[in-house]
Amino acid sequence: MNRIKNTEQKISCLINPFAARDRWQRRKKLRSYLHKNLPGKIIDIKGKKEDTIETAKKQCLNDKIIVAVGGDGTVADVIQGIIQSGNKNDTLLGLIPIGSGNAFRKSFRIPKKAKKAIKIISEGQTKVVDLIDIEGKMAGFASIGATARVTQEKLQHNIQGLLGHLLASRIMLTLPKKEQEIELLDGIDSRGEHFDRKTVKLKIFDCVIGKTNYFGYSWKVAPKARIDDGYLDITFFETSGWEYLMFFSLIYFGLFQKTQKHFKAKKVIIKGKNLPIQYNGEFLGVKDRIEVKVVPRALRVISPKKNRL
Repeated sequence: MNRIKNTEQKISCLINPFAARDRWQRRKKLRSYLHKNLPGKIIDIKGKKEDTIETAKKQCLNDKIIVAVGGDGTVADVIQGIIQSGNKNDTLLGLIPIGSGNAFRKSFRIPKKAKKAIKIISEGQTKVVDLIDIEGKMAGFASIGATARVTQEKLQHNIQGLLGHLLASRIMLTLPKKEQEIELLDGIDSRGEHFDRKTVKLKIFDCVIGKTNYFGYSWKVAPKARIDDGYLDITFFETSGWEYLMFFSLIYFGLFQKTQKHFKAKKVIIKGKNLPIQYNGEFLGVKDRIEVKVVPRALRVISPKKNRL
C-alpha cells in the first residue's frame, strides 16, 4: 500500500443521480462539498449502464482518480470501464456510497456517510485487489441461483431498496434446487488440501462467489473471502428454499455457511439448466454454462489508512 496525495491528482466523479431514490438530487449541499474537497470533474450519468462504462473508460485516459458515486451497480459499471480502458494500473478507484445496498464499500471499511468517504479519497491509501471475471463482467461478488433470481424479481418490479429485496425474496419458497456439474481448477478444499482439478455434481439452491465479504445491507454472505488472496471464494448452498429462509439470520451473519460445501479456486465452470446469474447486485441473465475466474491484482482502490482486510 502507498500513501497518496489525492488533491494533487486529476479526479473525475461519476455520479448516478438516481441512486437510492434520487438521494444525490435531494442532497443539494453535497455537490458543493464534493467540489470543494475533491476539485475536478463532476459528471452526472443519466443514461444506461453502458453510458457509465463508456464514461469511466474515457475519463481513465486523462484522470488519475475515478470516483464512483452511487450504489453497487454504479461501482460495477465504473470498474468495468476502468478495466476496459486498459489503464487500470495507472487509475485509482474512489468510492462515495449513496446507494441503498453499498456492499462493495463495506469490505474496504469505507464509511457509509458520504462526507467521511470523501475525506478518505483525499487522504487514504491504495489497496491493490483481485476481481471476479464472470462471463466477461468484473465484480467483487456474484451468485448463481436463488439470490440471482431474487435480484431479477426485484428489478422486474422496480421496487428499490431493502423493501424491494424483502418482497422479491418471497419467491425463494417456490424455487427448486437444481442439479449442477461443477468443475473447479487450481483450488483448495475445505480441509485446506490443494487440488489441480476437481469435478463434483450437486443439487444446489444457491452458489455464492466472492472476493468481497458482503452482499447489500451488510449481509456477510462470504465470510471467508479475501480481497487479495488470488482465489475465488465459493460456497454451495444445498438447502431448500424453506430451509434457506428459516436459517437466514445465520446466513446473514456468515455463520450458516460453515455447514455448506466451500472451496477456494482460481476458476470454476458451472453447468446446469437455466441458471440465473447476478454480479454486484446487477442481473446478468440466465445460462446453462457459466465460467468464472479470478483476476489477480486487477484494481487499485482508495481505502482508509491502516486498512486490514
